[in-house]
This record gives sequence, structure tokens and C-alpha cells, in this order.
Amino acid sequence: MCEGAVPRLGTTIHISALDGIINVNSLFTLAVFIGLAWNPHDQGNSLSQDPSCLAGSKVAEDLVAFHVYSFSCFLFSSLIALCLKQAIRLAKSAHFPTVLTLDLAVINKNALRFGYLVSAAGSVLGSVFLMLALINVVQIKLGVLGCGSMYTYGAVVPLVIFVPLGLLTYVCIVFYAFTR
Repeated sequence: MCEGAVPRLGTTIHISALDGIINVNSLFTLAVFIGLAWNPHDQGNSLSQDPSCLAGSKVAEDLVAFHVYSFSCFLFSSLIALCLKQAIRLAKSAHFPTVLTLDLAVINKNALRFGYLVSAAGSVLGSVFLMLALINVVQIKLGVLGCGSMYTYGAVVPLVIFVPLGLLTYVCIVFYAFTR
């Protein structure tokens, strides 16, 4: 086996991990499309009764921008993951052309690690932008954060606690896998 190559029995695990990245990114991309289809300038959108608490056009512009950034990051991450899957399949067929039932391949470990890292970074950035878009949705629907509405804070506070905690867990696991 080549120096720096991934052990052959790890190929199935790598394919499964890449499938997981692609599936999660696909779900988030669907959420982004649904968010982009929503019209934030609809006058019946806001549940806030105070005119001074209504979100301005800047919040709506940020909402659209964050959705587009999120979509771009998830698409980038998925494309990198798909490329890695294809590289594994190509390496498998090049090294084991007659063995069709075994999932074995010799792959450069450093290239695979870099690909995972780039794909994970895209997913993390996409999640951050999606969270920022959701904060803007809350401000449009329930009133801007500066008004101090308990409903607005009740929606935003769990979002800014649980999403970063989930992302921190994801980054730690990716880092752990990156160092192994």
C-alpha cells in the first residue's frame, strides 16, 4: 500500500460519511429554497402590532443575501463531497478492476482529509448563514430585536445557542476524524 494511503477497509466508511454530508446539505438546500420563495415584503407577514418594531428593507435584503450565501456554501460542500466519492470509486476501479463486490480502494489520505475539511467548512458556513437568515425571518415576523419582544428573543435565543453548539460538535468530530 502507498505511504499516506487510506486503509482499504476504510473505504465504505468514507463513502457513508460523504453520503451523510450530501444528504444533510440537500435538506438544508431545500430549506433555503423554501425561504427564498417566501415574500418578506408581504404586509400581512408581521405579527408585531407596533409600527416602530417592524423590520425595515435592510432586514429583508439581509434575509435574501444570507439565503443565497447559505445555498452557495451547501452547494459547494455537496459538490466537493460528490467529487471525493467519485475519486474513491475511480481509485477502486483502477486498483481492483475485477473485484466488483468488494469496496476497497487505495486513496491518498492527505487529499481525502483536505477534501473532507473543505466540504465540512462549506457545511459549517452554510449553517451559519442559514441561522442568520432565520434570525432575519424572526425579526420580520415578530419584530426587530431592538424592541425587546419576548417572542422575538424566545425564538432567537435558542437558535443562537443550539446551532453553534451543534456546529461545535460537528467541527470537533471532523477535527477528530481529520487527525486520525
